[in-house]
Amino acid sequence: MAISIERLRSLLRVTEPSLELVTSSVEDHDDYTVEHLRFRLTGGTEIRGFLTRPPSNTTPGPAILYAHAHGARYDIGASELIDGRAALLDAPGPVLAREGYVTLCIDMPTFGERADITESAATKAALWHGQTLFGQMLGEQAAALTWLAARADVDPTRIGMTGISMGATLTYFLAAIDPRITAAAHLCCYADFATLIETGAHDLHGHYLTIPGLLTETSTGKIAGLVAPRPQLICVGLDDPLTPPPAIRRAFRETAAAYEAAGARHQLALLEEDGIGHRETERMRREVLGFFRGHL
Repeated sequence: MAISIERLRSLLRVTEPSLELVTSSVEDHDDYTVEHLRFRLTGGTEIRGFLTRPPSNTTPGPAILYAHAHGARYDIGASELIDGRAALLDAPGPVLAREGYVTLCIDMPTFGERADITESAATKAALWHGQTLFGQMLGEQAAALTWLAARADVDPTRIGMTGISMGATLTYFLAAIDPRITAAAHLCCYADFATLIETGAHDLHGHYLTIPGLLTETSTGKIAGLVAPRPQLICVGLDDPLTPPPAIRRAFRETAAAYEAAGARHQLALLEEDGIGHRETERMRREVLGFFRGHL
């Protein structure tokens, strides 16, 4: 039997904080606009966000929640949306704005302007308090989704989510526990955790993914299967050390089985690229943009 969403949320220790907009400023470009945002979380923590959108939005349209990557670059965080990073072809925010999407990205704990505490310290503190850093991240992403869905220029029934690496993991986990995600497309971080442990590849992943007891009750393939019957696109490189092929295949068998059971196998797609490591490719970019055009 698949794990229930309620039980998964309990294992992850997910709670959604409030997210209040404190300040915003607008930066106009020729064919897209950037909003520089500052939010306040429950408890008073202020966090940075960036939003990209078409220059003029007159009616509610599709939106994307973008989760930034890890890459041991704690200085980047949400600025990935407008500045890009080495693993990406270019900055995704302007590209998505030109496609007609309102796209939001916020700093995750220990990244960007929140890098005043290390990932290791934040993970230990959370675990010692009976919480998880990943659960905190997911809760904050859910709060960002709530804020995004409430915007006048966003249709709350047409919100997708995407990201690469850590952003990919956040994408399919949040889509699994939050039905407000209409469609999920993720790059370079889909693999069976138990197989990663068997091969030793788990130690290439960050401390943020430490979730006590997760593998005694479920698996990443089954978690991604909770997204069914909603559309999901998985993109991986077969030379990526973080996602060795046996771990991809084992996870995908379980995810595909969940989609089959939901009568939605046609809504699940896997793009595997030979000779590609932990990075976005031109083909991945085309597939993601086409996926969102078709489902949002």
